[in-house]
This record gives sequence, structure tokens and C-alpha cells, in this order.
Amino acid sequence: MTRFLRGILVVGLLVFAVAGLDALGPTSQVVNAADQDTTAIQQVIQQSNNEQVQAIASHDSSVMADTATADHYQDLAQVNQDLLDSGVSSIRLVRMDWGAIAVNGSTATATTFETWRTVFADGTADQSRDRNDYTLVLDNGTWKISGDAHPDQVSPSPLPSAGTPPQSQPFPFPDDQNTSHNWSAYASTGGTYTQVSGTWSVPQFNPDNRGGIDAAWVGIGGVRSRDLIQAGTQQTVSGAGHTQYQAWIEMLPRASRPVPLQVHGGDSVTVDISEQSSNSWLIQFTNNTTGQTYSTTQQYASSHSSAEWVEEAPSGGRGGGVLPLDDFGSVQFSNGSTTRNGQPLSIQAAGARAITMVGEGNRQLAIPSELGADGASFTVSRTDAPVQAPGTGQRGPRGFPFPVVPLPGAGE
Repeated sequence: MTRFLRGILVVGLLVFAVAGLDALGPTSQVVNAADQDTTAIQQVIQQSNNEQVQAIASHDSSVMADTATADHYQDLAQVNQDLLDSGVSSIRLVRMDWGAIAVNGSTATATTFETWRTVFADGTADQSRDRNDYTLVLDNGTWKISGDAHPDQVSPSPLPSAGTPPQSQPFPFPDDQNTSHNWSAYASTGGTYTQVSGTWSVPQFNPDNRGGIDAAWVGIGGVRSRDLIQAGTQQTVSGAGHTQYQAWIEMLPRASRPVPLQVHGGDSVTVDISEQSSNSWLIQFTNNTTGQTYSTTQQYASSHSSAEWVEEAPSGGRGGGVLPLDDFGSVQFSNGSTTRNGQPLSIQAAGARAITMVGEGNRQLAIPSELGADGASFTVSRTDAPVQAPGTGQRGPRGFPFPVVPLPGAGE
């Protein structure tokens, strides 16, 4: 959610104090160049945050052009549009704390810790705190922002989570490549989909596994549309010997939320999503290992445009970039099925296409196998490619989990 949510961004703590200088005499009013740069940098970051609030409210990003370089402004304008497209109605900076600011000639870096509140068109709201590492350049005597990275997006807090909006932005690739920056999956398009089901093995992690995150799920919509109803499990690896497991549901653009189903590494989990009547969806979880079940009925207007079985590198935080993918090894999917145009079908019978997850430089991160002989099973395998994901220098919502490439659908 766009990155982010794919922006999000105002009000700051200005740490340069000038009150009382007059009382010290004329010479005490001299401010050195370093202090002037620090103040100017703080001011331009605060102004940029204020301008993004205005940009979302007015649906006009041009107000941000004066505080960003031309390239960064284009990124911001796209992120703002992604936010609006994903249902964001307003954003507000709740708190901003300053970290280090360093000036090196005509370039500078600044760190902030910002808490933002995002309100969606359906009335739901999200609040999250992110570290922001800004880069700035001096342009004709004026500091401008040239980048904004979010290095601390992976944390023990779950993603998707009850407090993290789940939108994400697509990353364009040539139409002849079935690749995505956050999905390794099978997806079927063409026709009307009213049910999807799948079973998978929850990854197990060793204490020395490096930090990262992954999620497995099934869903309807999202390949060629901005709607998506999905449910699955997620693993957040701290990198310090702790792994957090969670089951969750999500209906874009609403924030996802955890469900009361206990999940552990090695468990077999089945999820079924089916439309019982118009816009009324039954979501059922079964932990086949423990026997525990959970079900809920949710109201949701779907495009019914696709069905997916996905292993994902989630997106999140104010930065909206794809979060580093953990070393999940392999995830085995089985019993994959969908109902299209009223007819029950296996993954193969639905004509689903394989999607490979790629990272920076188009290096393959996670690869789906060919379908098994039953047409309903496959394995997603993690490669040894580095865990560096694109898009971390942009502001945005949590990231729509969309494949990069529109997939030709069976029956079209």
C-alpha cells in the first residue's frame, strides 16, 4: 500500500535556537555557515513535507517542484498519484524527530524519524513511523532534496499488519517478460473469478538467518485492477534469532489485519476465498498441522478479474518500496484451485502463467517451478541473489502487490 503506499509526509522539530541572542550583544548574532546550512536543510525538508500534504489534498504535485531536484520531483509526482489511485484521501505528519545532518560542500545528508497518519477514502486510517535518510544538493544557492531512502522498513512488526496500508505500485517491464519485483507466483486472468484456494508449507528459519520478510497467499483481483482480496501467512525474520509468524487478511485499499490463527514454521496451511453472494466473501483458514481453523465473512466489491497463488516480498512503510526478501528456502503450494465463470478449475486448467520475482538489475530472487502432474501444485524457490529491492528511495504507499507485466489470460 504505495508504497506505500508505492508518500507520506509535515510539522517538524526545528532544533536551531535563536531566542535570546540579542541580549548577548551584536557579536553574538553571528551565525556560522555550518549552522546556516543545517537550518536551511531542516527548513527545506519541512517545507517538502508540508507541500506533500498539500499535493495530496489538492491532487496537484506541482507544489513540490521547488524543494526537489527535477528527477526526484518526477518520482514524488508518481508516488502521489499512486497514493491517490490507491484510495488515500489525506496524509498528516504527526511527529518528526531529527537525526544527524552532514554537509559536504554542495551535497548533504539528513536523517529524520517521521510518524505519518494516512486516511483512506473508506474511512480507515493508518499510522506508521519510519526513518528517512534524505540526500540533498545545493542548486544555485538553494538546498533541494534529491532522494529519500527508508533503510529501516524491515522490523519485527508484521507486514501486512493492522497498522500498515497494503498498497503497492507496479514496476514496468517489457511485455515479453513474466516478471515482478514482489511476486513469485502463478496468476490467471480472463473471465470472472469467484473462488480461489491453495495449501502451502510455512517456511522455517534458523537463528542465524539474515533479516527479511516474505508472505504466501491466495487472492482474487490485482493483476489488471486496483482491487484485491487476499489472505495468507507472513514471516518476519529479525536477523537476530527471532522470527514472527502471522496469518492475515487484506482487501485493498483497506489496511490488512491479522487473524487469530496460530502459525508456526513448518505448518501446512490452507486458505479458501469464495464469494457466497454478491460482494459477500467467505474467507476460511485451516492449519492442517494443528487442526485449528478460522473463518470470516467480509463485504468487498471485487472486479473478479484474476486469481493468484503467490509468494511475495511485501512492501511497506512510508517509503512504499519492496522490503528485503528473507531467505525462505522454498515454499510448496498444493491443491491450487479457482472457480472461473462458475466452473471449478485447477491452476493449470485456468491457464495460469508463472511469474518470477526479480530484484535490482533484474536478478532473479524467487522462481516458481513448473506445475506438478496434478496441475495444482508448484514450488517457489529462493535464489542466493542479494536482498536488495528497488524503489526504496521513493516516498509512497505500502506497495500494490501487482505483477510487473499484464498477463494474457486464458479465455481472452
